[in-house]
Amino acid sequence: MPRQAHPDAAIASLHLLAERAGLLVHWQDAQGRDQTVPEESLRTVLERLELPCKTIGQCEASRARLLAEDTAMALPPLLTADQNKPIRVPLVHTRPEQPWRVELEDGSVRNGVAQRDANGSLELPPIDIAGYHRLLIGDSVVTLAVAPPRCYGVADAVRELGLSEAERQARRPWGVSVQLYGLRRGMPAGLGDLSALAMFAEAAAREGADAVAINPLHAGFAAFPERSSPYAPSSRLFLNGLYADPAPVFGHAAVARAVSALKLSGTLQTLERAAEIDWPALAQARQAVLRWLWNERKQLLTAEAARDLDQFRAAGGKPLLAHAAFEALQAQHLAQAGSATQKQMAADWRRWPVTHRSPQDAALTAFASAHEEEIGYHIFVQWLTADGLRAAQRSARDAGMAIGLIGDLAVGTDPTGSHAWTRQEEMLQGFSAGAPPDVYNPNGQSWGITLFSPRGLRRHGYEAFIEMLRANLRHVGGLRIDHALGMARVWLVPEGAPPQAGAYLRFPMDDMLRLIALESWRNRAVIIGENLGTVPQTFNATMEARGMMGIDVLWFERAEPEKEENEDASSNDGGAGAKDTGGSSGDGSAEASAEDSAEDSETPAFLQPQQWPPNAIATTTTHDLPTIAGWWSGQDITWRTRLDQLGPGETEQASRAQRAADREALWTALCEAGLCKGATPSADRAPISAILAFVGRAPTPLRIVPLEDLLGEVEQPNLPGTIDEHPNWRRRLGADVKTLFSQAAVRRRIEALRTGKATPGSQP
Repeated sequence: MPRQAHPDAAIASLHLLAERAGLLVHWQDAQGRDQTVPEESLRTVLERLELPCKTIGQCEASRARLLAEDTAMALPPLLTADQNKPIRVPLVHTRPEQPWRVELEDGSVRNGVAQRDANGSLELPPIDIAGYHRLLIGDSVVTLAVAPPRCYGVADAVRELGLSEAERQARRPWGVSVQLYGLRRGMPAGLGDLSALAMFAEAAAREGADAVAINPLHAGFAAFPERSSPYAPSSRLFLNGLYADPAPVFGHAAVARAVSALKLSGTLQTLERAAEIDWPALAQARQAVLRWLWNERKQLLTAEAARDLDQFRAAGGKPLLAHAAFEALQAQHLAQAGSATQKQMAADWRRWPVTHRSPQDAALTAFASAHEEEIGYHIFVQWLTADGLRAAQRSARDAGMAIGLIGDLAVGTDPTGSHAWTRQEEMLQGFSAGAPPDVYNPNGQSWGITLFSPRGLRRHGYEAFIEMLRANLRHVGGLRIDHALGMARVWLVPEGAPPQAGAYLRFPMDDMLRLIALESWRNRAVIIGENLGTVPQTFNATMEARGMMGIDVLWFERAEPEKEENEDASSNDGGAGAKDTGGSSGDGSAEASAEDSAEDSETPAFLQPQQWPPNAIATTTTHDLPTIAGWWSGQDITWRTRLDQLGPGETEQASRAQRAADREALWTALCEAGLCKGATPSADRAPISAILAFVGRAPTPLRIVPLEDLLGEVEQPNLPGTIDEHPNWRRRLGADVKTLFSQAAVRRRIEALRTGKATPGSQP
């Protein structure tokens, strides 16, 4: 009978394999408690990573395989380095030195002999020119990405305006964040489109704004518009064609002809009047208009526009063609589906016939040839949308904005979408990104989105990551990176497993940050990293060193010792509509206990803005959190109570009492700042101007206020943890972009934000 391995030896072997695979066996939770991933969870994750680990022998064999893969390449296809710092090249061989040659982007050449350092790597002298260079060393030829020391910053953007030194010093940049679909521009569009964005940016610039931050405009599912979350897109390389306005290209008369010919005037008027977007109905109407224009393009497009479309297609190359083919393929499979269940299955490329599961399959070439018109249509839609986004950014900059549009990069993509289909070798398969259990989410979170594989990125020279950065920086002046914590580690949940069965996977943060800094400068775009959640040690310091701004959210800028818990409650870890941003719960109907609660040591004081971290943008809230009016009134608690979202042991009464205490604490901070005086206003009288002035005083490079707070809206765009129970990503705003900034209340609130001043006792 064979001897059984000692349990400790089996666990040790498992842990060694996990660490080699990049998993964090030991980690700290948001409360600072040491945690160890259970053996069963480790085995589940490793098996899903195709690393057998049921026995010691399997663990050792899998670990040996990983080691062999790492050493099979003399060097990875791409190395990153810092400008003006020595370059380490991990080339494994026995020679103490090695000749090298670097061919720089500008055509110049550097060469020399590298010496081996104490860690066994070869050391090259610093390169003083940032860029993607060609390194030849030994038998290897690799790309050497030399990054500038930091990202392009707000001060750099202001400097490029050509202002005098005094004008630059006096300028305190601010901006507005907006859910684009919610805008109205007096046309029966059914949603805020890119023409509305251009008009909004111009109007905001006239008020002195330097930026307009928008929701992700990533490509959705043209044939399956029910999947409408901007944070669970089909692809992060392309755009959502529903935002395209064809009028700037075809003219308003041609678009009116299309609407008339299709008898859609009444439908579009109804969609425009609605308070909430019906995404499937909207998609059907807007796509019908776009298809009519595509079919009539030869008669309607000017020769110049036709040439531009051809050039766009040529520049887009294989990625654009593959995305268009995916849209056509998915539509074909969905057309053959009957029931809702069959439709869900038909939308998933992983369930398609094997000849359709890869864009490299020969059958796809035949499909593209047979469906050239359909594929051409999807390329046409991408062209229109990209042209509209480019025009909106041009409008913003021409109107005087230093930054212009700030795009939003979702943390991942829908695993059934185009991006996962076209980049299979660089994507994690069989996992969902999520978050571990915490005080507000005792069961953890799984967001249903996939993301890049660290090993896949390294093996392919970060090609997919660079491609994604360039696609998202092309027509904006800044980029917010959702769940930037994912550049250090991501909580992986095996598909079909509960969230608590996951584990953290390390990501190559240094490489990713260098590439971001390099692309930031090449595109002259500021970078914001969303750093809310369970923040790894040194993460914020590393971001700051790289010139990437974090996010200071009013609700979480509280005095210690409870600030960390409140930040974790924000756990803005994915944006796919399935995450809980918790935060202090409560409203204000428990007024009787408010005074006592305000003195309770468990209610942390709000920090004065001068104490906020400086390397960040300052804001009142995010799309996942209550607006000022909603927080003050406790509308978020009303929703959470209605939808049974209160935390363990939490009651509505206790939540409202706590919110009353929090309101009192914020009012105290406002009074201490000289912005308010007297008794705390009632729950329906939020001191919006004073709060905006408070945030406006933060010593950060950029202040951004959500449009909902300028308008005094009570409802927030998204309620994490819900899909259909709350109108996520559907609410339209009542104000028209042409008159929005002429409202007295809006102008008063902008002035408060800009100056950091508000008259005590004045209107909110």
